[in-house]
Amino acid sequence: MTKNAPLRLDSIDTFRALTMFLMIFVNDFWTLQNIPQWLKHSRAAEDAMGLSDVVFPCFLFIVGLSIPFAISNRKAKGDTSFIIVFHIIERTFALLVMGVYTVNLENALGDLMVINKQVWSLWMVIAFFLIWNVYPRHSGIRNTSLKIVGYIILAALAVVYRGGDPASPSGMGTLWYGILGLIGWSYLICALIYFFTGDRLVGVIIGWLFLVLFNLGDFAEILHPLDGIRNFVWIVGSGAMPAFTMGGVVASVIYRHYVNQKGINQTYLLILVILGVICFFYGFGTRPFWGISKIRATPAWIGICSGISFLAFAFLFWLVDLRKIKNWANVLKPAGTATLTCYLIPYVWYAVITIFGISLPMYLRTGLAGLLKSLSFALLVILVTGIINRLGVKLKI
Repeated sequence: MTKNAPLRLDSIDTFRALTMFLMIFVNDFWTLQNIPQWLKHSRAAEDAMGLSDVVFPCFLFIVGLSIPFAISNRKAKGDTSFIIVFHIIERTFALLVMGVYTVNLENALGDLMVINKQVWSLWMVIAFFLIWNVYPRHSGIRNTSLKIVGYIILAALAVVYRGGDPASPSGMGTLWYGILGLIGWSYLICALIYFFTGDRLVGVIIGWLFLVLFNLGDFAEILHPLDGIRNFVWIVGSGAMPAFTMGGVVASVIYRHYVNQKGINQTYLLILVILGVICFFYGFGTRPFWGISKIRATPAWIGICSGISFLAFAFLFWLVDLRKIKNWANVLKPAGTATLTCYLIPYVWYAVITIFGISLPMYLRTGLAGLLKSLSFALLVILVTGIINRLGVKLKI
């Protein structure tokens, strides 16, 4: 049923680009003052959800959307099962390494390190680019040497790192793995589920429901028999993070399963909308028990954000793949095709402006003016990503 399925859907790249644009936008809020609360992250104790709490789930959903197409493309190119699994593990390792370093940066104590915290950040990004840049194929020895230099830099940064409590500083640790690390764990779990189930719809749906119900079981306090292994083996967010990703896998597998049937496009749109509505019912149905909270990864957060993801993808599939209205997203294209590069560029910018004491006047970082500043910053980051990609600098894992 899937042998003639397209190798990719343009709507997935567009969805990824839009989500990356919003991620850069909301991640810049720390530089602003007096902006609406509904745009920001909600606190752990609150029964609330702002725009910032929706962006990451959408990105995880997109990771899931991409998995069936990526693995199937590798199979079509002749990759063996061993190579595919190795690639999954390799990508997970890269995301975990970058996640651990970026989250430790947040807790670094610059005064206790031999180099400034911002300089540490710059060398971290340089190392990432040295290791995971897309190099020309004909320069194998040089490429390997640059990758080795990158790993040496990361090792040196780990040695000089001090973080945590100033009274009792510590070295680097996994902490909560950071955004990239959470993506890595979610990708690993869901890519392996898809690898073993393939395009068998029942299999991926069971995998999705298991993750959703695992999270529900944790909040319902019925997983106490597993407390003995909780500190050693556990699913990130008690299943929440990979649940978003697995929802995306389900959406893609449904399309791949029925793509060659007549009238699938309209039926597929209806299926996406129905799944979105079901997720909303689940989210709002569980809200009275534990509230909506990204920080606590509650069932309501999973349900509502999954519903938003299904409906947003349905709209973009209709607009981009069916109606072929896609030129409007060209300016955002680098964020959809060079997402990791785009994500790391702000780390460079924030480090540079901090080192040199550069800042805009407060009136340009307050209220509506501040929001326009952050929107412009997000767009600028994407444009810079496109420029450096054309110069041959692009991360790929």
